[in-house]
Amino acid sequence: MAGMRILIVGGGGREHALAWKISRDSCRPELFCAPGNAGTARLAENLMIPASDLDSLVAWARAARPDLTVIGPEAPLCAGLADRLQAVGLRVFGPGRSAARLEGSKAFAKEIMEKAGVPTARAARFTDANQALSYIRSQPGRVVVKADGLAAGKGVTVCDTPDEAEKAVEDALVNRAFGEAGREVLIEERLEGEEVSVLALVDGSHIEMLASAQDHKRVGDGDTGPNTGGMGAYSPAPVLTPAQWQAVRRDVFERTIGELSRRGITYRGVLYAGLMLTTGGPKVLEFNCRFGDPETQAILPRWRGDILPALMACADGRLDRIKLDWTPDACVCVVMAAGGYPGPYDVDAPISGLEQASARDGVVVFHAGTRVSGGEAVTAGGRVLGVTALGADLRAARDRAYEAAGLIRFDRAHYRRDIGARGLAR
Repeated sequence: MAGMRILIVGGGGREHALAWKISRDSCRPELFCAPGNAGTARLAENLMIPASDLDSLVAWARAARPDLTVIGPEAPLCAGLADRLQAVGLRVFGPGRSAARLEGSKAFAKEIMEKAGVPTARAARFTDANQALSYIRSQPGRVVVKADGLAAGKGVTVCDTPDEAEKAVEDALVNRAFGEAGREVLIEERLEGEEVSVLALVDGSHIEMLASAQDHKRVGDGDTGPNTGGMGAYSPAPVLTPAQWQAVRRDVFERTIGELSRRGITYRGVLYAGLMLTTGGPKVLEFNCRFGDPETQAILPRWRGDILPALMACADGRLDRIKLDWTPDACVCVVMAAGGYPGPYDVDAPISGLEQASARDGVVVFHAGTRVSGGEAVTAGGRVLGVTALGADLRAARDRAYEAAGLIRFDRAHYRRDIGARGLAR
């Protein structure tokens, strides 16, 4: 695998984590990131091509012929980038458009789950606001309202009251707050319990589970405030028992991939299951067709050995030859966010302390919303950095991550102080 060239599509914390892990492979590949960020710029050649510009990505790949393209974000996957690259004879890690509908259409994902017998919340689909409102009023408990399509993480409303649910329906179906993505809504029963993320590599038929993780979605300590893209994560998630782990493999991943196969859809890439651990067992909240963010930042540092052989095997349909190995260490990722996030946020604030934080034992600082300006890193997104640390146990990893985060400064930076607290409580 010497002399390999790898293209990573995307520019967030997940893509920096992938670039960091791939760069450490024994073959020392040449890396390109499109568009990348200030962190990937130290590991790869950043290409000034947005992840949304499929024509330019395909043109660059046709000319450069990378040995593997790893597609990070969901939007280019759902738009068919993998199909287009494969059509010109290139190897891709990431599902084609038909398989990526598991994330691109919540209605499609629910249909697959119901047909396959995957445990999930009871749901109904609506395109008419009045019918949706009548359904909400008929429900005995609390509900979740989901825009069907991709809405940049903002299309899901976890409702405490019928009034909140009715407003969410009106936002989507009447006010068109999510455009085409909200043309149809799902109204689901609200599941209660603890959330956990389980990801698996899939080569069309064979499944290799990755280490478990737990994400923190709300902006504030104690799970308060609005939902975000994720304010931190830790791995492993002790809440998931070995018996539940086996049930998730069998009842979620195997059944879902089996149902897709029955429909002639080959899923190759990583499949992310967001789960609620209910009193009735694990149930699927959502599927993502890519690595989670920030779960990836907490999972990849625990992956022992080279990652490229597994990604290549996934793309080539020979994952059965791969065995993954994980360090027993725990890993914690603390997301440092820009002032105002998850609402309108500040940009272009200089970031200091990155070198000092990164120099600490067991610490990696993953860049998410950053760019290089005048030779220094400045903020360029809502979630700016993922300060990540390994430790012998969860407490040690958490202490290291917070000590490192305390060394980094940018104007109006904020972060949660309780990442991993649930795990420690166990």
